[in-house]
Amino acid sequence: MPIWISNCLILAGCAALLVLLRAFLFTERSRRALNRLRRDRIGIVCFVTIVALLLCGVADCLQVVPRVTLLDYAFRNVPREEGYSAPLAPTTFNERDPKPLNGRHLLGTDLLGKDVFLQTLKGCKTALIIGGLTSLLYIPVGALLGILGGYYRGRVDDFIQYLYSTLASIPGILLLVAVMMTLGKGLDRMAIALSLTAWIGLCRLVRGETFRQAAKPYVEAARALGQSHGKIILHHILPNVMHLVVINAILGFSGLVLTETILSYLGVGAPVGTASWGIMIDSARMELSREPAVWWPITAASGALFALVLSLNLLGDSLRRAFDPKAA
Repeated sequence: MPIWISNCLILAGCAALLVLLRAFLFTERSRRALNRLRRDRIGIVCFVTIVALLLCGVADCLQVVPRVTLLDYAFRNVPREEGYSAPLAPTTFNERDPKPLNGRHLLGTDLLGKDVFLQTLKGCKTALIIGGLTSLLYIPVGALLGILGGYYRGRVDDFIQYLYSTLASIPGILLLVAVMMTLGKGLDRMAIALSLTAWIGLCRLVRGETFRQAAKPYVEAARALGQSHGKIILHHILPNVMHLVVINAILGFSGLVLTETILSYLGVGAPVGTASWGIMIDSARMELSREPAVWWPITAASGALFALVLSLNLLGDSLRRAFDPKAA
């Protein structure tokens, strides 16, 4: 795919996300929740952390020239060494024959001489692709099926319950491994495999809230005025369940990143050569048995993963409190 097409697709996806967020913030409930969120310092810090990590992923998606991304271009002066080097060390990590480095590396280098800090930042791209693409696949499905089941009830609800109950009865990790072994390795295939079961939790949540909203007087009034089912769902039900969708998407993003890391660690996730925190942890775990131990690659990958997942979970809790002040 030409560079300009891939860059346009990435920018179009970011623009679509901003448009959806802007439309979501138009509701009065969302504006009140945003005002409460501004006073939550932990939520603001987590939001800034998430944006910073995801911007690194976007920078590693945008290509300047073929095979050179914006992130690679920003770190173009970081040299590649001949092997391991400790953080900020002047020589390679070799007690018998240490060799001088071509530069200083903040978090050292790995077995192949690559800068660990740069590889950690490049792992944000995999997290962004897996979390973003999978969310794009499962959120519309889960929200739509949940609203349809909670609104129409009857046979429609029975069919949807049967569908997600059947999928939920299959062990998730075994289903993911089976799908990945069938489809093959690749971030796009992993996103498809993850989306097969990721929608179940959202569907259950939206279905329960739709049950509650459909029984309220404003829905009965809309029916009495002759509004169609489509207009009631679009203009009344959907805006009142969107906060659950947003919170579930944020919390689900962290779960998707963790699942990708586990699959990559097991060897059925991201392809070899892809910058992934799971692959970094898998390739660095055996080096902990060295004497002295090479601890910095696994520490950097684990630290970035911990920072992103913790920030997503805390931001999700902050949003929940903002939309439901009684829970504070």
